[in-house]
Amino acid sequence: MATFNRAMLIGNLTRDPEVRTIPSGLSVGDLRLAVNDDYKDKNGQMVKRTCFVDVVVWDKQAETCKKYLSKGSTVYVEGRLQLDEWTTQEGQKRSKLRVRADRVQFLGAPKGVGGGGAPSQGDDFPMPSEDLEEALPGEA
Repeated sequence: MATFNRAMLIGNLTRDPEVRTIPSGLSVGDLRLAVNDDYKDKNGQMVKRTCFVDVVVWDKQAETCKKYLSKGSTVYVEGRLQLDEWTTQEGQKRSKLRVRADRVQFLGAPKGVGGGGAPSQGDDFPMPSEDLEEALPGEA
């Protein structure tokens, strides 16, 4: 059976990037993206809907996001869906679906700059091969 796991999103950050270092020394960043989905309902009325997406970025890409992005920044994110699962200290099982970014491209001005473009990021930042268990929510 063939499979395909790819996500491509353009949206605005709902908060400043949060970056931390895991025990292996890699940086991991969490972005919260708001993606608008406007459509007409069956009565022809415009409906505005916003989807909030959690995105994880790794290593140098995470550090660069922290440096240049802030709440409200517009970004293009390309990556794949990832399901994180963990158990809380109370023994409850939790899970979260998010996008693991392979590429984050800045579409607006960097924070603190009134105009111009920000540096873009692409395949120059390979994804780490380490196990994700170190960076699961609730365990960091």
